[in-house]
Amino acid sequence: MRPSRRADAAHNRARILDVARAAFAESGASTSMAEIARRADLGMATLYRNFSGKQELLKALYIDEVDAICAAARVDPGQAAGEAFEVWLGRFVAFAGAKRPLFLLLMVDSDRTNPVFDSSRDRVLAAGRLLFEAARAQGAVHDELTLEQMLDLLVAIATISDDLERLEPLWRAALRGFRRGLIDAGPCRSPGAPTPCHGHDQWITS
Repeated sequence: MRPSRRADAAHNRARILDVARAAFAESGASTSMAEIARRADLGMATLYRNFSGKQELLKALYIDEVDAICAAARVDPGQAAGEAFEVWLGRFVAFAGAKRPLFLLLMVDSDRTNPVFDSSRDRVLAAGRLLFEAARAQGAVHDELTLEQMLDLLVAIATISDDLERLEPLWRAALRGFRRGLIDAGPCRSPGAPTPCHGHDQWITS
């Protein structure tokens, strides 16, 4: 049986987004709508029926990334809230790395007053806050840290490199710093002490 027009349209839209995501990652702002249509093996009319122009397509890609990170903010069955929060923060680093190029491309013909930026930040914070509060209630994160501070630090780390493998030791070190107990542990070494403090050593090896 032939798929319905609605199913065809949904398939075409998903195909366009997948192809455009890869094309913009490879070629940046120079990627043309014609090149995206060619890669997607679709006509220009179909492309423009879904997206009126490059800005609308970039906006859809940006929102798609936001949707994914918001959907990932959950606690799976049998999972501790603290563990779920750390898993989500790791995904957030990848998200921050993925959305930065899209943000810069959007800025070519837009500006920071574009409501998509503020609304996306609000959505991510709202999704992450549920995990953050649950993890803090379990004593898994330090009371003095806010979710905004954590995410701002991870965004800063994500801007260092496009290589997620290179970034992994950095964001994992940041996550260790977020855990409750580490900030209050004091300096790693007392003056003249030959070995690390026991409590700090436990955090490093966990």
